[in-house]
Amino acid sequence: MSDAHLPTAGEAAELSAALALYDTTLRDGTQREGVNLSVEDKLKVARRMDALGVHFIEGGWPGANPKDTEFFRRAAEGELELGHATLTAFGMTRSSRSTVEDDPQIRALVDARTDVICLVGKSWGYHVDEALGVPRATNLAMVAESVAHLVSLGKRVFFDAEHFFDGYARDRDYAVEVVTAAAEAGAEAVVLCDTNGGAMPWDVVDIVRRFVADLPCDVGLHFHDDGGCAVANSMLGIEAGAVHVQGTANGLGERCGNANLFTVMADLQLKRGLELVRPDQLERLTEVSHAVAEICNQATPAIAPYVGHTAFSHKAGLHASALAKAPDMYQHISPEDVGNAQRLVVSELAGRSNIVLKAKEFGLAITDEQAVAVLAEVKRRESVGWTYEAADASFELLLRRTVGLLAPDDEPFQSQHYRVSVGGGRGRPAVGGDADSDGPAEAILSVMVDGQRRLGAGEGNGPVDALDHAFRNAVNGTWPSLDAVHLSDYKVRVLESSHGTDAVTRVLVSSTDGHGTWDTVGVHPNIVEASWLALSDAYTHAILRPRWG
Repeated sequence: MSDAHLPTAGEAAELSAALALYDTTLRDGTQREGVNLSVEDKLKVARRMDALGVHFIEGGWPGANPKDTEFFRRAAEGELELGHATLTAFGMTRSSRSTVEDDPQIRALVDARTDVICLVGKSWGYHVDEALGVPRATNLAMVAESVAHLVSLGKRVFFDAEHFFDGYARDRDYAVEVVTAAAEAGAEAVVLCDTNGGAMPWDVVDIVRRFVADLPCDVGLHFHDDGGCAVANSMLGIEAGAVHVQGTANGLGERCGNANLFTVMADLQLKRGLELVRPDQLERLTEVSHAVAEICNQATPAIAPYVGHTAFSHKAGLHASALAKAPDMYQHISPEDVGNAQRLVVSELAGRSNIVLKAKEFGLAITDEQAVAVLAEVKRRESVGWTYEAADASFELLLRRTVGLLAPDDEPFQSQHYRVSVGGGRGRPAVGGDADSDGPAEAILSVMVDGQRRLGAGEGNGPVDALDHAFRNAVNGTWPSLDAVHLSDYKVRVLESSHGTDAVTRVLVSSTDGHGTWDTVGVHPNIVEASWLALSDAYTHAILRPRWG
């Protein structure tokens, strides 16, 4: 974008202060096929997005399912301390069959104990007639009464006008009535939703501009990407005066996904000149993108703008020669601005900023030479399937080992060998019958502790559980703090699906001691060995982190 199109310093400051980035990954993003987050996962994603500097994090739908209800309970009880974002609860307007005071969904929203609530309501008459099956006037009352009730309780309320763009195109007068009712009832922002994802940019600007002028509240945007225009529509809607934009990490969401909040954020900050987050937060964009993808058991698309693996990659030859002289010849931004790195296909050119930044998070100051050594080791491991975006504990151990802060003699234990036995092979049970148990898995494991060989055996409901018991029996109370440590999540990903059953697998383990949670990773063609590598890092981190502070 040329300088002539950039806002003045005063205009940029004013818009930056007014514009809100609203993350709905934990609610709308989880509608993506294959995404099924545990409560621990949701807490992790929320912390990552908060560190990035978004203004609102929609935690889910309290009352709609036990998992979301537990998430809000744990957040309210102090397990989710947000430094930047405001946690938001999402839910529907009251039912047509109850008063707003007695409606269980409204009560669940209040019980979530968030300062901000986002209510969704029908704004397309067709849906009111066919899906809700209530008179249109009743739907207007449901919207207005729900908003007004929550505002009367001191809540900040956003109103998501579901199917707004389709409703406006096919039943304009009623769509206007709905959003007006929400605004006049006290909604802080009315969010115009493109729920089916088919809105086109040439329509968005005029529609948004009209409501910015007519509504007595802020206007927000919520676009899906079924027409491939979600980010473009979001950007144009902001140009038309909207000051609230919703999206998801990596564009997760139902069908073709939602507007990619990472792309929107980078576009607004680096292209439009708006300082929505601090530069050091924007430098974490790639790291957060990959970490959230790993937690969600997804992969960040290689060609994703700003954060993809190939976003700043170049083939050797003309591009490489030009880049050696002036990096901006073939790149629209400096990749370091978003925590990514310029790459040549035949030889990666990676920066040190991510390594130095992560080291600082661990309270470590490392030299450029050490950062280069760590980066080289990370790249070597990445080439065979390791990844550390969502495994901070394993990365800290790798960093300390590489720079000499964790020498072999300082390791609390050294693994020697193990043997695992798992019964099976009896086939599936008869229809209507009970599963025929083959008995527990058994493991024998040998480790060195303080120069002494320790041997332990254990049983479990699988090889990983058996290994865990065998290790604990081997060390036999050497580190009492391990008694409180247990595995809270376990994910497996096949990295080379074309190799069939001999493919390399990556195992991501989450562990907790009831106070904190840490993540470790293991990679190996043998899934048990990959699991043991992740477990070993988990134990080591649990034992050593009290010394590190």
